[in-house]
Amino acid sequence: MTPSPERRRELLSTAAEVFAAQGYNATTVRRIADEAGMLAGSLYYHFDSKESMVDEILSTFLNELWAGYDEVLAAGLGPRETVEALVTESFREIDRHRAAVAIYQKESQHLATQPRFRYLSESQGRFERAWLGVLERGVAEGVFRADLDIRLAYRFLRDTVWVAASWYRPGGLHSPEEIARQYLSMVLDGITPRGDTDTSRPDTRHDTTTVRPS
Repeated sequence: MTPSPERRRELLSTAAEVFAAQGYNATTVRRIADEAGMLAGSLYYHFDSKESMVDEILSTFLNELWAGYDEVLAAGLGPRETVEALVTESFREIDRHRAAVAIYQKESQHLATQPRFRYLSESQGRFERAWLGVLERGVAEGVFRADLDIRLAYRFLRDTVWVAASWYRPGGLHSPEEIARQYLSMVLDGITPRGDTDTSRPDTRHDTTTVRPS
C-alpha cells in the first residue's frame, strides 16, 4: 500500500518541528518517529533517512518562496513596491513554513557543503542578487537615498525579516500581511529620501530652547 500524500506531509511537518527545535545533528529518526506516534522502522517506510526528510522540507520551502518571488520580480513594479511585495511574500512564507525557515537559518551553511544540498548555496546567491538589484535600481531612480549602502541595507532587510521565524506563530494576533505592513512602515522611511518640506515632524536641529527641570 502506497503512503498517502497527506500522511507524508504530516510526517514532514512533525520532522520539521523536531529539526527546528533540536537541530539537525541532534535529531534522530527515532525521535521523529516518537513525535509522530509510530515506530522508527515504520518511518523508514516513508523516508530512507533523516537527510531525505530535511532535503524535502527545505526544497519545498525554497520552491514555494521562489514561486512567490519570481511572480513579484516579473510584475514590473517600481523599486519601493517591489521591496514591499518581497517583504510581504517573505512573511507569508514564514507563516507557511516557520519551522523550515528556522532549519534553513541554523543548518544551511553546514548542509550546503554536501553535494545533495548544493541548491542551498545557489538559492542564497540568487536571493542576494534579486535584493541587491531592486535596491540598486531604487537608488538609481531616486526612490531610495543616494547615500544608501545597498549591501548593508540588504543584510539588514534579510536578517530583520527572517528572524521573525524565531517568534512568529501561525494563527496569532497579527496576519503575515499586517506584520509586513508594520515592518515596512518602520523600515522604508529609513531608506527613502528625506524631504525638505516634511511638516509631519518639527525641525529641532536649530532649537536653542533650554529645557530646565522643574
